[in-house]
Amino acid sequence: MAKSTSKIIVQETEIAFINKEIGEYISLTDIAKYRNPKEPFSIINNWMRSRSSIEFLGLWEKLNNADFKPLEFDRFRNEAGSNYFVLSPQRWIESTNAIGIISKSGRYGGTFAHIDIAFEFASWISSEFKLYLITEFKRLKQDENQRLKLDWNLQRTISKINYRIHTDAIKENLIPEEITKQQANFVYANEADLLNVALFGITAKEWRESNPNLKGNIRDFSTLEQLVVLSNLEGINALLIQQSLSVKGRLVQLNKIAITQMKSLMESKSMKKLKG
Repeated sequence: MAKSTSKIIVQETEIAFINKEIGEYISLTDIAKYRNPKEPFSIINNWMRSRSSIEFLGLWEKLNNADFKPLEFDRFRNEAGSNYFVLSPQRWIESTNAIGIISKSGRYGGTFAHIDIAFEFASWISSEFKLYLITEFKRLKQDENQRLKLDWNLQRTISKINYRIHTDAIKENLIPEEITKQQANFVYANEADLLNVALFGITAKEWRESNPNLKGNIRDFSTLEQLVVLSNLEGINALLIQQSLSVKGRLVQLNKIAITQMKSLMESKSMKKLKG
């Protein structure tokens, strides 16, 4: 079981869930705490004792698990309902080779079940709680899908921008201004300031002295175009360092690259759409 879990809040109850290859698994332990915070495992065991629960679990396994053991399932189903019958998640898993429920002890342990089973268990706990759980779970998945969509669009846009940067040969109307010979001769011990001078033309200290009333640093007030170029310069600077290029030589090279890339970005339609 993965140690890192996601969580949602349902009627003031924290519910954990994890992602596995065949789908999401929700914590039955947390759901049971809605009914009995002190002994959630007894709630789960009582649910699994009933014939209807075992039949539901068995049917789910038959539909989703080719390695499920039907003979053991039949034995549990026949014994269900008797006074002596007790069934725990661990016993169910070990006996039938079930995959719909997973259980593990320890700090990150507990009993988790596939959402199909978890929602069935929640319905047994409380129909109202089940509806709130489904609603909150859907909301979370919608948020995740929207976030993934935004991430994909951003990566696609940046990819187009980088392609434009690599192929754009326009060099007139240089942005930003070229660094002076005095700046090129200055040895910058701080690599961050090396990039600052290459892109912004000043060090972080010089920026703070020029903007005493602003909170933050030069990068906090950078444009989207400058942040994209700055990210590119960091990778390029690493390559130049590996080539044993002098600090002065790297500064000159980085400044030229910053000029070219900023010019490309300022004319990029993709960047304008991203900012708009």
